Amino acid sequence: MVQLTVDIGGRPGIDCRGFCAYCYFKHAQDLPAFGCKYCLPFTKGCDYCSRSVQEKYSGFIPLQEVAGKVLADLQMLTGDLTRITISGGGDPSCYPEFTDLMELLSSLEAPIHIGYTSGKGFDNPDIAEFLIENGLREISFTVFAHDPELRRKYMKDPTPEASLETLHRLAQKIEVYAALVILPGVNDGKVLIDTIRWLEKAGVKGAILMRFANTPEQGLILQNAPIIPGQRIHTPLEFADLVKETQKITSIRISGTPLYDPDLGSPFILAHEPDHLQTLPMISKCAGVITGAIAGPFLDQILRARGGENLIFMVKKEIADLITIDDIQELDLSTMPDTIILPGRSFIHISEAEKVLSADGRSRIVIRGPDMLTADGETSMGMTRDEVLALELEGCRTLINLINQWGS
Repeated sequence: MVQLTVDIGGRPGIDCRGFCAYCYFKHAQDLPAFGCKYCLPFTKGCDYCSRSVQEKYSGFIPLQEVAGKVLADLQMLTGDLTRITISGGGDPSCYPEFTDLMELLSSLEAPIHIGYTSGKGFDNPDIAEFLIENGLREISFTVFAHDPELRRKYMKDPTPEASLETLHRLAQKIEVYAALVILPGVNDGKVLIDTIRWLEKAGVKGAILMRFANTPEQGLILQNAPIIPGQRIHTPLEFADLVKETQKITSIRISGTPLYDPDLGSPFILAHEPDHLQTLPMISKCAGVITGAIAGPFLDQILRARGGENLIFMVKKEIADLITIDDIQELDLSTMPDTIILPGRSFIHISEAEKVLSADGRSRIVIRGPDMLTADGETSMGMTRDEVLALELEGCRTLINLINQWGS
């Protein structure tokens, strides 16, 4: 597949008609670079872990500049273009030259996908027909609730009825996937049931439930917790149960993040597949694997099945990809082996990690592990069970090989 990503820029909370009440970027602080896999070996900080992760755009990118970048990217592609994805820090529905952008991209004669929109910029439902006529074939649409007043209050949507009608018209003709950030006591319970049933009747293909994050442990790494003071939050297991119960009331595909996908059994299907586990290499060396609080128990089960005892070191941060240097500073070094493996996409610079993890006077080697060991609900929504299993087998095989290669 030959894909083209069209970045329109934009700033969260500014180029989207205002922050939603639950937005991850609300109250975000301007922070130094975290460090990451893309940084140079002796330089902490790069464009990704400084600007991109904090969505530091100056605003929407003018259409003329977007068009120039599209032309340059097209010249670099080989093969027939099969998919165009519109993305950015702001909301595409609020892009001031949105209709012109769609007409421009439609001339490329490839299916267009909008990776995210709140729909807050859709003030006239007739936009749905225009989008379909100009090649839109898939869209991820944040709903929150079918109740217009809840959208108005929590999403700051000035025209919630028009936004919902736009979604409804789109779902009649193209693939629409709904996203719902769940605030306990606000849009769960009967509100969630009514919303899911409305989405099913509208023709939506699937819905992902997203657990609200309100603490640093849940992934707020921009020093902006709490997003909503006093708002109750689900534990991971409570949220997994909510996803399971929601799946029972509808025929549309339901998944959740950080847990879980009822149709596939992910994340970490492999932990419950002994026959597939047997195809992984046996572990012959010792290396510490740092991971998040959600993945930790699954990974421990997988590694123990291949002979790896006491290799997992869990931080309080629940999502491994969002682990920062602050998280590993809290680990007890007394039981750590000489080789440490970090999550591949964690926001830590290797040289800084080596200093922190060798603070007890014992010099330790730190390496970066695979980018992905499983698929969360956002990723698995577009995958089959065999595809998720294949991803897990590849990731865990790579991890075990790293342990055997670098471990003591």
